[in-house]
Amino acid sequence: MSAEAADREAATSSRPCTPPQTCWFEFLLEESLLEKHLRKPCPDPAPVQLIVQFLEQASKPSVNEQNQVQPPPDNKRNRILKLLALKVAAHLKWDLDILEKSLSVPVLNMLLNELLCISKVPPGTKHIDMDLATLPPTTAMAILLYNRWAIRTIVQSSFPVKQAKPGPPQLSVMNQMQQEKELTENILKVLKEQASDSILVLEAALKLNKDLYVHTMRTLDLLAVEPGMVNGETESSTAGLKIRTEEMQCQVCYDLGAAYFQQGSTNAAVYENAREKFFRTKELIAEIGSLSLHCTIDERRLAGYCQACDVLVPSPDSTSQQWTPYSQVHVCLRSGNYQEAIKIFIEDNLTFSLPVQFRQSVLRELFQKAQQGNEALDEICFKVCACNTVRDILEGRTISVQFNQLFLRPNKEKIDFLLEVCSRSINLEKASDSLKENMAAFLKNVCLGLEDLQYVFMISSHELFITLLKDEERKLLVDQMRKRSPRVNLCIKPVTSFYDIPASASVNVGQLEHQLILSVDPWRIRQILIELHGMTSERQFWTVSNKWEVPSVYSGVILGIKDSLTRDLVYILMAKGLHCSTVKDFCHAKQLFAACLELVTEFSPKLRQVMLNEMLLLDIHTHEAGTGQSGERPPSDLISRVRGYLEMRLPDIPLRQVIAEECVAFMLNWRENEYLTLQVPAFLLQSNPYVKLGQLLAATCKELPGPKESRRTAKDLWEVVVQICSVSSQHKRGNDGRVSLIKQRESTLGIMYRSELLSFIKKLREPLVLTIILSLFVKLHNVREDIVNDITAEHISIWPSSIPNLQSVDFEAVAVTVRELVRYTLSVSPDHLSWLIIQADIYFATNQYSAALHYYLQAGAVCSDFFNKAVPPDVYTDQVIKRMIKCCSLLNCHTQVAILCQFLREIDYKTAFKSLQEQNSHDAMDSYYDYIWDVTILEYLTYLHHKRGETDKRQIAIKAIGQTELNASNPEEVLQLAAQRRKKKFLQAMAKLYF
Repeated sequence: MSAEAADREAATSSRPCTPPQTCWFEFLLEESLLEKHLRKPCPDPAPVQLIVQFLEQASKPSVNEQNQVQPPPDNKRNRILKLLALKVAAHLKWDLDILEKSLSVPVLNMLLNELLCISKVPPGTKHIDMDLATLPPTTAMAILLYNRWAIRTIVQSSFPVKQAKPGPPQLSVMNQMQQEKELTENILKVLKEQASDSILVLEAALKLNKDLYVHTMRTLDLLAVEPGMVNGETESSTAGLKIRTEEMQCQVCYDLGAAYFQQGSTNAAVYENAREKFFRTKELIAEIGSLSLHCTIDERRLAGYCQACDVLVPSPDSTSQQWTPYSQVHVCLRSGNYQEAIKIFIEDNLTFSLPVQFRQSVLRELFQKAQQGNEALDEICFKVCACNTVRDILEGRTISVQFNQLFLRPNKEKIDFLLEVCSRSINLEKASDSLKENMAAFLKNVCLGLEDLQYVFMISSHELFITLLKDEERKLLVDQMRKRSPRVNLCIKPVTSFYDIPASASVNVGQLEHQLILSVDPWRIRQILIELHGMTSERQFWTVSNKWEVPSVYSGVILGIKDSLTRDLVYILMAKGLHCSTVKDFCHAKQLFAACLELVTEFSPKLRQVMLNEMLLLDIHTHEAGTGQSGERPPSDLISRVRGYLEMRLPDIPLRQVIAEECVAFMLNWRENEYLTLQVPAFLLQSNPYVKLGQLLAATCKELPGPKESRRTAKDLWEVVVQICSVSSQHKRGNDGRVSLIKQRESTLGIMYRSELLSFIKKLREPLVLTIILSLFVKLHNVREDIVNDITAEHISIWPSSIPNLQSVDFEAVAVTVRELVRYTLSVSPDHLSWLIIQADIYFATNQYSAALHYYLQAGAVCSDFFNKAVPPDVYTDQVIKRMIKCCSLLNCHTQVAILCQFLREIDYKTAFKSLQEQNSHDAMDSYYDYIWDVTILEYLTYLHHKRGETDKRQIAIKAIGQTELNASNPEEVLQLAAQRRKKKFLQAMAKLYF
């Protein structure tokens, strides 16, 4: 070692290993000491804290010289911070259990998106459209990690969360918590929308038969040093952390099982899928055994899931005699056979096979049903509670409060049933002394608690009582009763027994709050709030449930109401009404809104108008979800109310943006174009961007049949959308002296944000309006100079063919919007021809050839009764056929290429012959020869097989040529009929292959 190197090493070793608390991430960043820090036994800060801090620093917005907040710059420092966060996660071996426990949803979402980015997953591409088998192993593993986290997060969000007690109010902390809550809810909304795709991706992963690899700190370092080595060193080879196929499948099966189990609450048939996945997980765990390094499954939780699935979905080969008590109780509850369930509970008092927690959960479920108005269950609740109480006293536990409350007013039937349960719950010949003592003490205490001697003698004369209590004990008890009886009989007011003492105030408040959360009856909600305010005046009962949410534009007005009872009532009625509307329970929503409207009319004109607006929105949703789906027009008074809302000019009325969106969308969906183009007041066009957009769309629809010169509004609509999709350009000189271009969206450019425009379009259902807006975005997408494959669309010619300033348009956002719009429009009308062709063109442009063929074929099938009629030439144009040919060629289906060449107006013999020369074909080859009607191509096939010495295939080709209907001497009608029949059979075979 040289002296200079020795000095440098000594200087490095003398530096402090623990950085200052305020800049430790800068220290790790500059000194490259991350790995050394992580190797410490107890690193401080912990690895998960490092991830949070790295990502927070990398996502911190910047401020320019004009004090304007800008997005985080994409500079070297931020890229290194993101890489360090990924390296810390790699150090933790991408264990989702650890990451989910310590990281919030937004942070983990950012981390996994960075993993997708660095693993070369194309942004904006749906994971379901990617073939995991052909992807590099690290890319496939990144997609699996993201989709596993997605469904795990959805499942976790469905669990109830205990609300933390609020501490001293701090505005900054509350704002930060609110922002994180809103961000988490937005992410959850997106994940739930993509849940079906995530499940399909994970189902596809179970079919993989190869080991996968996930990035390690080493592979991430290689990416940072030389990004070009991705395809060679890290993804296509065995670099990285190896995840065996069995381990991957075990984790995926478990996560899928949890997702299916969560969905089973709304679709009981899905429980079968959950059962299959959980039992497969158990099999894989048994196969893996102690060799598993990366598969961490909570086996106790898995066992609980399996047990629950056995109850919910009994095995098909099981008989009723083989069912577990869980299954039997579940079947009884589901069928309403409560007496049989009670019989099972009594029998279980002898065997103690059912856990106490399960029995208590059954009782809670019955209590909830009884509290919701099913009075017939009151008797069943007592009987189940009595069975549970006897089980408790046999095991030495205290009597529950519920039993004491249900036994406050005893009668002959209750005493008889209690004695029956006690008798059948103990086998006096085999029972231990402790069990007998517990049962005797219970019967004795019941007698002491009764005031009516008739009931006391019913118990004391019972055979079980006589058997368990000795003569001296029975005599002492009877003496106690006799001494008490004169006092009981002579008192004007009976002496209150212990069990007659009412429950404490806190118990009553808790029960009332529980009823308040469950109730959707306005009158009952009012009664509960009156009782609660009578008990305590210090509580704010609108905060009882964290699920009660009122839009912020309304909450300020409502919480400003001075009377606390009225404030609670208005807030809860509105929150419950909005929730019912969200879950499409429109009947209860209308009742709650009507009660709230009646209440606020007395004291607040502002809130009265708010409720009228919300009831209008509710009526729109009710019609759209009901008779509107069958095409029935809305009543004229509803249309008049929508117009009245749009024209409303009342000052200081809090308005929700979504109501304006829904009203304009409502007018467009029901083709009220005359009003939007001619009758809408001028001030609305200036003040309401949705009305302006609706007017332009309606006017474009009206002018569409006219000559191109008259389509002035189409040009206006084009300019509005271009402005919405525009970005501003700003130059900035970096530290190295180079000038870089930074793009930033400016809200002043367009009448609304692109996300708001997309949200509005997704409320439209009118096909013509959707076609116009879709063709506009397709045209805007095609204007790009670097577009190789144009997307075709109906009415695309009405839009301008160029943009003066191409650099001002965010074309990446436009491409994403086009994909979103096509996905939405096809959900509205899956059989719309032009939309199917657009979807196919998009897949073709993004090199997803199998999916492109799927939609090209679907478009042809829709317009030809599944190819039983000829596909119109304006659907299968030469451009469409050529794209289908290219798709087949790139999929190595060369015989299909040759057949499709016949579909062109002028048969492309050059391409057909070239494709037939290919010997590495992935299609059925000679089995397709029956679909060829062009004799020239068949003759070439005969020559080709003869040249190769393929005698069998040559005979097939000769047989195809020899069919009489292909004779060139036949009339033209016969030849066309033969071609049409072969087209039909070929396209139907293709459809079966790609659908």
